[in-house]
Amino acid sequence: MENVLQAAKDLAASRHAVALTGAGISVESGIPPFRGKGGLWEKIDPMEYAHIEALRRNPEAVWRVLIQDMKTTLDTARPNDGHTGLAQLEKMGILKTIITQNVDGLHQLAGSRHTIEFHGSFAWMRCMNCSNRIETRYLDISVIPPRCACGGIWRPECVFFGEEIPPRCLIDSKHAAMSCDVMLVVGTSAEVQPAAYMPVIAKNRGATIIEINPEKTALTRSVSDYIIRGKAGEVMNGILSALNQIRSSAPVDG
Repeated sequence: MENVLQAAKDLAASRHAVALTGAGISVESGIPPFRGKGGLWEKIDPMEYAHIEALRRNPEAVWRVLIQDMKTTLDTARPNDGHTGLAQLEKMGILKTIITQNVDGLHQLAGSRHTIEFHGSFAWMRCMNCSNRIETRYLDISVIPPRCACGGIWRPECVFFGEEIPPRCLIDSKHAAMSCDVMLVVGTSAEVQPAAYMPVIAKNRGATIIEINPEKTALTRSVSDYIIRGKAGEVMNGILSALNQIRSSAPVDG
């Protein structure tokens, strides 16, 4: 794959790398995207089933059409080489932060510790009445909608349409974008704001933008320094292999 060696060199020289990830990295774990061809929003109307007012108005319908299937999918999903590759970069001290638009929690399962979940997380549920929390995998959904002991309805801690991005996530994401010298943009066309602006912020601060996507995007033409076309897992494996070769051939001080 073209540019894999260049990406390894850029990461080896980096002092503060950051990654922005989207649905494309999790497709390889069997999680369908929300947008685009074959996406969830082609099958259901997001304004009818993914808006916060829809959840408040008819929680049973939202649970049956949207949330129940998502829970079933995510309960069995496992990180792929894209997720584990980014976690490895963090362990190597190269990658400082992951900004993700995904709600699947797979970065954390892969071992990434510094993750900003821009759109919240499906890994946890919160009671709409008392704000009690429970891990999604432990939630009993034999009755729909499931209810807390207080009688309130459980909801995912992800951001629904009609809700704001958590201010702390936005602040931390902007700070990460402003601080990095390399940004990996993995599995996202970066079209959904405000996450889409993070590569622009990084670019304007002098960072090298490395795009990893199967196809070219709007970023390719205007923001990315270069693109590595391919699946996230395969590309990350290639980068790590090249990076390990660079490190093993580096002279030892003294």
